[in-house]
Amino acid sequence: MNLPTGVPLPFPLFLRREAIGAGLTDDALARATRSGDIIRVRHGAYSDGPWWAQATSDEQHRETALCLVRSYSSPVLLSHTSAAVMHGLPTWGQDLSDMHLTHLTPASGRTHAGVVHHRGVCRVGDITRVDGVLVTSVARTIVDAAALVDVERGLIMADAALHRGLVLPDQLERQYVQQDHDPRTLHVRLVVRRADGRSASPGESRSRHLFWTQGLPTPVLQYAVHDHRGRLIGTVDFAWPELGVIVEFDGLTKYRTLLRVGESPEDAVIREKLREDRIREATGWTVVRITWADLARPALTADRIRRAMYRRPISA
Repeated sequence: MNLPTGVPLPFPLFLRREAIGAGLTDDALARATRSGDIIRVRHGAYSDGPWWAQATSDEQHRETALCLVRSYSSPVLLSHTSAAVMHGLPTWGQDLSDMHLTHLTPASGRTHAGVVHHRGVCRVGDITRVDGVLVTSVARTIVDAAALVDVERGLIMADAALHRGLVLPDQLERQYVQQDHDPRTLHVRLVVRRADGRSASPGESRSRHLFWTQGLPTPVLQYAVHDHRGRLIGTVDFAWPELGVIVEFDGLTKYRTLLRVGESPEDAVIREKLREDRIREATGWTVVRITWADLARPALTADRIRRAMYRRPISA
């Protein structure tokens, strides 16, 4: 940050009072704001301008939340969506414009100046620390955050937490039971009971949700395909062995993670195509690939998969 002070400020966000304590004046902050060196992200909080311009929405939310906590003298913890960001859970399709705080002292639930203040009982096991600040535990975060969104968005967070080993299925179940008196958590039951750590990405979680809402049969996840000698050819996202159909979710992130040392994205795509050919030759099954665009057309995508399933009988 290009600021006229020899005292370092928290990067990338800092409070006005921290700047004043470092020897800056309000005039200096105003000049730096006009020049674009810093930007005002909320009342009394500023960010390094270049950093903010290139940061993702999750990164912006995370650093703003950390800065916000420093502005409170009473005990507060980051919760709900803000805690999901702190735990690194995917927030696909969620509104990150508001910060979420749960107060450890009596407080009224309200929204003020972009901060949603929550009240509720927090047990010892509901609280942890991330980067030195109090945050709701992963299990508590999923139940709280999923209550603010629909089943699909909640499932994305729950699947990711299970996949990364941040929480266990029985921990999620116990957390839900502890909070099921809250009417906002009624649909969270579906999130908790349908969560599956074998889904390795938001795209795979959304695909599973599409299969369920569109009435398709439940697939086998991460199905291993072997050749006639028993050698593993590959593991596919979804399979219906009895129907001879495989579905693979294609996302840009998937191909980035497939890259080997020295490979280009084009190399990874070609290698994946050859892998698909070997799978098709070994099984004789139909392979259907779906993308983010297909997930936005659930009925059409389900019809496409359904046609593949019932195009011809599959021998045992």
